Amino acid sequence: MSGSKDYLKDITEIRSMMERSSRFISLSGLSGVFAGTFAIIGALIAYFYLDLGQYRQYFDGVIQQDVNNYSENSGWVNAEKTNTDFYLHFIRFCIVDAIIVLTLSLLVGYWFTSKKAKQQGLSVWDKSAKQLLIHLAIPLITGGLFCVILLSHGLLGLVAPVSLVFYGLALINAGKFTLNEVRYLGVCQIILGLVSSYFIGYGFIAWVIGFGILHILYGSIMYFKYER
Repeated sequence: MSGSKDYLKDITEIRSMMERSSRFISLSGLSGVFAGTFAIIGALIAYFYLDLGQYRQYFDGVIQQDVNNYSENSGWVNAEKTNTDFYLHFIRFCIVDAIIVLTLSLLVGYWFTSKKAKQQGLSVWDKSAKQLLIHLAIPLITGGLFCVILLSHGLLGLVAPVSLVFYGLALINAGKFTLNEVRYLGVCQIILGLVSSYFIGYGFIAWVIGFGILHILYGSIMYFKYER
């Protein structure tokens, strides 16, 4: 019996070593909680500073008119209807707001992840981490460029849904190099993005749910499952 137990123990240790070498398992759930919190705070600041409730019907109307008036010859014609000064101010503020939220999320995420990696005796920057970053970055960069194109055409209402869809694709693409639960988060982001792309005008709410609430829920689950 003791030999059988030793054999099973050896198999378990080998499996654990293989998982550590092929997957980045040091992602901290607390980093997801803080990322979601920062996203909600950033969204609330934008909402109240820009008084988005006042302009919601305005943007919804512009988007719907553009969808109805699109043709191969005329293209998207919302540039003639949009208040250019407000639109540019809106875009600049949202870009700065997003950069601050992203920077804080990355810094806090790196701190928690590096702390967890040290506790596990692992390197925070190994082969699996590099593969994770590469497979995460390709869909994110593609989606970011696509969002810039949408903004250049004034299609503001599609930016939030598109960002959610591409972020979900990025999570699924990178999921094979980290914890499997990341893929579930990606699927939820994609579903949320598709739903909000159909119900134009609710992109802000979907963005808060996707990048805020879902991150907090995911991070909390990961923390209590793997770190407590």
